[in-house]
Formats: sequence, C-alpha cells, structure tokens
Amino acid sequence: MTEDSLTRARPGKRRWTWTWNPASEREAGDAIVSNFAFHGFPNKVCKRSIATSYSFWLGTISLFLFLILTLSGVVLMFLYVPSVERAYGSVKDLEYAVSFGRFLRASHRIAAHLMVITVFLHMVRVFLTGAYKNGVHARQNRPLNWWIGLAMLLVTLLLSFTGYLLPWDQLAFWAVTVGTNIANAVPVVGEAVRFVLLGGHEINQNTLIRFYVLHCVFLPMALTGLMAWHLWRVRKDGGLAAHDQVAREERAAPAPPVKSKTYVLLGIAAGRTADVETSVVDTERHLVPAVPGLVRRLFVVALLTFAATSALAVWVGAPLEAAANPQVTPNPAKAPWYFLWLQELVTVTTVRIGGWTINGALVGGVIVPGLLLLLACVVPWLDRSGAEATGAWFHRARRRANAVFLLVCIALVVLTVVGTFLRGPYWNFYWPWEEWPAHPGRY
Repeated sequence: MTEDSLTRARPGKRRWTWTWNPASEREAGDAIVSNFAFHGFPNKVCKRSIATSYSFWLGTISLFLFLILTLSGVVLMFLYVPSVERAYGSVKDLEYAVSFGRFLRASHRIAAHLMVITVFLHMVRVFLTGAYKNGVHARQNRPLNWWIGLAMLLVTLLLSFTGYLLPWDQLAFWAVTVGTNIANAVPVVGEAVRFVLLGGHEINQNTLIRFYVLHCVFLPMALTGLMAWHLWRVRKDGGLAAHDQVAREERAAPAPPVKSKTYVLLGIAAGRTADVETSVVDTERHLVPAVPGLVRRLFVVALLTFAATSALAVWVGAPLEAAANPQVTPNPAKAPWYFLWLQELVTVTTVRIGGWTINGALVGGVIVPGLLLLLACVVPWLDRSGAEATGAWFHRARRRANAVFLLVCIALVVLTVVGTFLRGPYWNFYWPWEEWPAHPGRY
C-alpha cells in the first residue's frame, strides 16, 4: 500500500493521529516507518520486558531525568555568570529576583541527584537479573553494554560533581575541596590529576571555568554518546534480557509429536515407525506492537518523572549558603553526598598503630574503590552461571554472587548514611539525639 493510499484510507482526524493510536497491527508496523519519532523503536517488544515488575523502568527514568537536566541547564546558562565575582550573585538572583528561578534551579539540582540514584539502581537491577551475561540469542555482547553502563555511571557522578561547585557558596566550595583532596591521594598521578582539575594548586577562577565547561559541554556530550551507544547495543542484543528468558522457556516447553508418514526404500510404511519432535520457538505470542504498547508507557513514565521532580523541587528546594570563603572552613567539611561513602571509608581505613599510620586516603579513597570497579568490570567472566540465569531475578545459580553484591551495596549505603547524618565536628560520630558542641571551632 502506497503512502497516498494510506492517507486516503485514514480520512479526517485519523490522518494525523493514526501513528500514535494505530487500529491494527498493520498500522502499528507502518507507524514505525512513517513517523520519524518512532524510527528508533523496534516493530514489536516483549511483554515481559515492558512490565514494571521486571525493570522498574529505571533506565528510561534516567534518560528522562537527563532530558530535564539538559532543558533546565540550557535556560540556566542564560542566567548564570561563571565568574568568582558574579557566580554567587547570579545564583542568588535566581533564588530571589528571577521569575520561577528558584523552581528552575531546584528542578535542575533535584534531577541531578535523582539521576545519580536511578543510574545506580539501574546497575543494581542489571546485576541482580544477570543481564550482563549473554543469553540464547546469537551475536550478543552484553558484557560490552555492561561496561558502557559502568562508564555512564562514572560520567553521571562527574557531571554532578562538576555542577556542585557552580553556585560558589560555602557548601559547594568545601565539598569540592574535600573531593579533590581524595583524588590527590592517588599514587604517582594524584597530584597531577588534582592540578588539572583545579587549574592550579587551589580552587579559584581557573577551577570554576573548567568545571563550568566540563559540566555544560564535554560531559553532557560524552553522556549523550554513551546513552546512544547503550540503547543501540540493547537493540543489537535482542532487547532486554527478559526476552532471552522467554525464548529459553519456549525452547524448553514440550511439543506434541508431529503426525507424519515414514518413507522406506520400497514405499510408505504402514503407521508411524518414528516420532518426530518439534522444537519450534514460538515467541511471537509474547510480543506486542511497540506502538502504542511501548509508546504509551514511555509517555506515562516521562510524565511521572517530571511530576516527581517538580514536586520535590517545590517541597525540598535547593540550598544556598553564604558566599564561598577560603578563610572560613566549615566544621565538618563534607564531600557531595554521593562521595560521602568514600570520605567515610577514608576515616574507617585510617589506622594508627604506635608511631605508624595507615593512609586511609590511599586505602579507602583509592585502593578499595579501584578494586570494586575492577571487580565490576570483570564480573561477566567471573560469573559461571548458565544462560538460564540471564534475565531472571535472583536466579538460584547466582545466589552467592547476588548476596556478595547486595552486601557491598548495603555497605555503601550505610557509609553514606553515616557520613550524611551521623558525622559532626572534627568528623566525630554523633547519634541523631546527641547535640553537637556549642563552639565546634575550625579545622
């Protein structure tokens, strides 16, 4: 059917809406080809893949949060001045002088924090379902996509970290000071890395402009490229790993013998002398058209993501402390919340034995995180479970791997909570009901 005949077959309002609301599977397939917005979608998707209980749509939520960050960030670029003399004033104008400026800034900040959380949870979901392993489909390379996901997590953290300094208040200045001091503990290259990040030996105008350019140009471009590559790999690998489970179940399902005749040398034998077992994989019944099945769900997820971000922006807002002052050190000085587990780990691994001191910045700030990242990179080859574990939540063949992974995740969360709520002046431990000293002093 030609495009003209398709147009004639859909008179009136249907002419403009049929691609979004197809009336048949034929129209759903035509919508993928005819509508430019749907070119990136497959013709059909696995019903189990788009079920909320499987993926919780964490990857999609991360994508929409990135879109919110991009759109709000572009507007903020017109109102922000990356200068140590004017940065704080421009942010203060957003809070008190620009119409809807407070909401805009809070939305950007909340979306950044939520994206760190959802990207991390997405990685947790991929691990617990064994989706970093190849399944039953040919030419898969899920370990590569797992690496791409790890790179996206690191870039997301850097994107949030570089944006943390831009308000140029006390919270931002000293959080970045703590974060870059941890980087300084890396053997051999640590001091050089810190120098390149700061543009010198201290946080000043060079640091602000470097963080601004990284935050607004290079890191968003890198994350956009990684996201596009990640989504393309998902398509190349046959969709989410849940589809592998469906295909495997279909192959394992018993099929009745096919009634057939047996031919012998002199003709047709009487009756059946052999049973012919079929092994046809019928996954078609588990598929639904991407339009509207997938598109409607994407719209709902996008709407809920925007609504949640907006509600938190109104309810929580974005903090703004006094202008940055290198001469006044807050007590305690804390890294951004997503690096507080590192700061707490540095404290835990700093051990004094007599006159000897184990360098916690090296052990907790470099060695332990480096080992965790290395293990995350090689886990697809350490995992010896079979293809039946790919795409299955908490498969019994992966009990030990899942238990170890969850213990590590719980430890990181506990360290973050301790660093956020239970550390007071001089980094001493305080329970929530204990009062801090009246005059904590400075470091």
